[in-house]
This record gives sequence, C-alpha cells and structure tokens, in this order.
Amino acid sequence: MAARLNRETINARLAADRAAGRAVYDALCGSGITAKMAARGGASLVTTHCLAYFRMQGLSSMAGYLPICDANALTLELGERALRNVVDGCPLIAGLLCVDPTRDMAQFLRKIADAGYDGVMNCPTVALIDGKFRSDLEETGMGFAREVEVLGEASRMGLFTKAFCTTPDEALAMAEAGVDNIIVHFGNSSGGTIGSKTVLPLDAALGRAAAALDALAKKFADRIVTIHGGAIESPEDFARFWQSEPRIDGYVGGSSAERFPIENSVVDVTRRFRDLRRPAAR
Repeated sequence: MAARLNRETINARLAADRAAGRAVYDALCGSGITAKMAARGGASLVTTHCLAYFRMQGLSSMAGYLPICDANALTLELGERALRNVVDGCPLIAGLLCVDPTRDMAQFLRKIADAGYDGVMNCPTVALIDGKFRSDLEETGMGFAREVEVLGEASRMGLFTKAFCTTPDEALAMAEAGVDNIIVHFGNSSGGTIGSKTVLPLDAALGRAAAALDALAKKFADRIVTIHGGAIESPEDFARFWQSEPRIDGYVGGSSAERFPIENSVVDVTRRFRDLRRPAAR
C-alpha cells in the first residue's frame, strides 16, 4: 500500500478551507478509534506519533521524549495495523523522530509511504528541548537542522509535510525546505487529569505566533500556519485566540482531540450506570 494523497492534493484541500474561512483542524490521535472518529467528524488531517500512543495509554504524552521505545517503529506499526484500515477520506500523517541516527531516514520515508501514510512531521521534536542537552544534540548531528533535512527530503518525494516550530528561525528554515504547514508549538498542554500545571501564558503564546507569522509573511505567505499546545483546551479557547490573531489558519489538537473527550465522556457514562438501582420486584 502506498500514500493515497500527494502533497498537492492535501494542500489544495487546506487552501480551500483557508479560502472559505474555515479553521484547519489537525487531530493528533494515538488509537484507531479516536482517529476513526476524528476523520468521521471532518478533521482536515489525522496524525499519529509515539506521544499520542502514550497519551492513549493513560500516560503523559511527555513519555514520548523518554528512551523507552523505538518511536519510529511504533508510528510505522500504528499506521500499518491500527489506523490505515479505519481512517477513510482524510489524510493520515506520521510523526517521526527525524533525528533517529540508527536509520537511513530517506529509506524509512519510503517505508512510511508504503505503509499508507500521506505525509510526515517532526514529532518528537528537538524544538521542545533546551539547555545543555539541546546544544549537545545540535553539535552531534541530532538537532533541528536534521529535522529540516528529513522533512525537506519528504517534500521532494511528494509527501505532505508539517513541522513543529517554536521560533521564527525554525519556521523559516522549515519553510525554506519546502514544508507545507508550519505549526507554532506553545509547549505542553494544560487541562485534564495529567495536563501541565505551568504552561505558556496567553500573551506569550500570541507573541510567539505573531513572530512566526511576521517572519513568514514576506516570502512564505502561502504556507498554512497552525498552532498547538499551551492553554488552548477547547474549540472555544481556540476561537478566542483566533479573534486576537486571525492570521492563524487553524489548530492542532492533541489532548483536546482525544484525551479530554474520553476523560469526560467515559467518567460520565460510568457514573450514570453506577447510579442506576434495581427496580422493585413486580
């Protein structure tokens, strides 16, 4: 099986949303059922990666940044065995650890396409790592520049590409490489049972988005720009953010796409069943 939708087709769909003033909505899903329902609900894109998988095991998605699994093998298997067969009519994107030094990533990109993925992104990303560890990764060839290289190769192969970025320089580098969708990442999400207690404040998030948009405006105004993470927990939260920064094209939901709905609905239906009492004998 090969990728069904090329980057031109996916970009045309997203451009149509943009022209109509509709929000592009990208659902990051870690299970077949959430991916299936997101596609049925009309998601613009469905994406999976190891962080989403751990989230759907009841753990923090930050587990995906620990050395506890082969992130790329896990994403490949999720596509082959859980998602490709249930996601219909919606582009399916693979989140890859692009800096994986154990693989020929050009060869692995072909394997990802053969598994039925229509595109790729950089998740987990070193963009969320800072300090001495980040500088060590950069100095040893496992930094953000490697993510740029891999997504650039994917774009040249005809795959749709999107990239988590946290700075204007990262956004410009990805755009220069041909990445179709720039995602301004605000860091960990708040909310729910395992959300972060400390997240990027709203004014800082707006500033981060504006800085990326300003940097892209002159040469890359055609790129889809979406946002992810931070204190945005619901469609209403995104709507308020959008009012303040209408240049944004849409939202990428992680916990808000699957964890919050499940935490709320499963607890509610369980309590309603437990509240039932045996009817009186006739």
